[in-house]
Amino acid sequence: MPQQDLSTIVKAYDVRGTVPDQLNESVARAIGTALVETLRAGGERADQVVVAHDMRDSSPGLAAAIADGVTAAGADVIDAGLGSTDLLYYASGSHDIPGAMITASHNPPQYNGIKLCRAGAKPIGQDSGLTDIRDRATALLAGGQPTPEGKGTITTSDMLREYADYLRSLVDLSGIRPLTVVVDAGNGMAGHTVPAVLGEPLRIIPLYFELDGTFPNHEANPLEPKNIVDLQKAVRERGADIGLAFDGDADRCFVVDENGDAVSPSTITALVAVRELAKHPGATIIHNLITSSAVAEIVAEHGGVPVRTRVGHSFIKAEMARTGAVFGGEHSAHYYFRDFWGADTGMLAAMHVLAELGGQDRPLSELVREYSRYSASGEINSTVQDQQAKLAEVEAALSETPETTIDHLDGLTVRYADGAWVNLRPSNTEPLLRLNVEARDDERMAALRDEVLAIVRG
Repeated sequence: MPQQDLSTIVKAYDVRGTVPDQLNESVARAIGTALVETLRAGGERADQVVVAHDMRDSSPGLAAAIADGVTAAGADVIDAGLGSTDLLYYASGSHDIPGAMITASHNPPQYNGIKLCRAGAKPIGQDSGLTDIRDRATALLAGGQPTPEGKGTITTSDMLREYADYLRSLVDLSGIRPLTVVVDAGNGMAGHTVPAVLGEPLRIIPLYFELDGTFPNHEANPLEPKNIVDLQKAVRERGADIGLAFDGDADRCFVVDENGDAVSPSTITALVAVRELAKHPGATIIHNLITSSAVAEIVAEHGGVPVRTRVGHSFIKAEMARTGAVFGGEHSAHYYFRDFWGADTGMLAAMHVLAELGGQDRPLSELVREYSRYSASGEINSTVQDQQAKLAEVEAALSETPETTIDHLDGLTVRYADGAWVNLRPSNTEPLLRLNVEARDDERMAALRDEVLAIVRG
């Protein structure tokens, strides 16, 4: 029997593949054992692991298999059952134990995945243990045996209520004005967590709260404009104050205003940053290099220290830990909080927006105007086989413009004297170049965008 190649499903930050040909219960069991062995080999405590899963048809079986692998390595399992990814992070953080979440987030139904973390919800990525876990799991699948430590036990614990109570202790919504809130759960895990967390004085209008891993209404990926059309329509028809859309595992949250217009994640980052700086004057705020320039400007104007990072949650979380930052935001609607063990939680970000909106009388479209200053292209993907050659070609062309500055923190970033900027970076997993452009107005942004795309797609 040929050795299974796990390199196709072990990505930069997690495990992701089609079920059952790439990811199945045998693989999950091996990864459970490998998680415990890898942590112990690094001198970390791994006598207990918390496991949760999303609503996909394959998730309960994969969760049971990973628990079996953990107990085979001699560690005990807390089975948290159904949960969002940020509920798993809550469990790992509050209990100070490693965690495993079975989810493929927004991927189509035939996919599933595993997100792993250390005790205290600290990340495990390719450069911080995931490669070792892959190699150990590969050896186990080839006939290796787990290190004998005796068999661990499994106990069940529903953590939904304590997760909800903890979030409400961080953001008090009890005193705000009544708001009508349309929430599109996309048949994902927000249908499980939103009713537990959000209540009076909010009037919640639910869309697609039924847990269904076949995603019968639309993909649970609000980053794609087509997937928030139903939310936008419902907000307008119901005269709602705000709309919220969550992805499949409910760790990301997208916002639309009372007109049904999407609010940029950069705008949400700036708004939440100002709230956190009001509580923690002079604190550090993390933003990745393709969030709007408005974020760093607004953070500085409110006395904070903006720190720019590469794209990707492992980089954000590492900088959160290094700098002691109170908050971090990404263009992809991942939001990270020091009060949440440096982990990402879309629900907490949504609560901050609701608290800010409900604490004053303006509609959301007016409230967010002060946090939005530039025209942005959004992320544009182009299929490119030789990414480095194309990046060099774009850099050569753009560097001919006077008064540009260039850096390579993540791909290629070119900044212009008028404040406009271009970032072009390669995908970690696909033959793609991802383009983001920002400028003071639509015309300048479009001209820059088209100039770069002409080279990239030449």
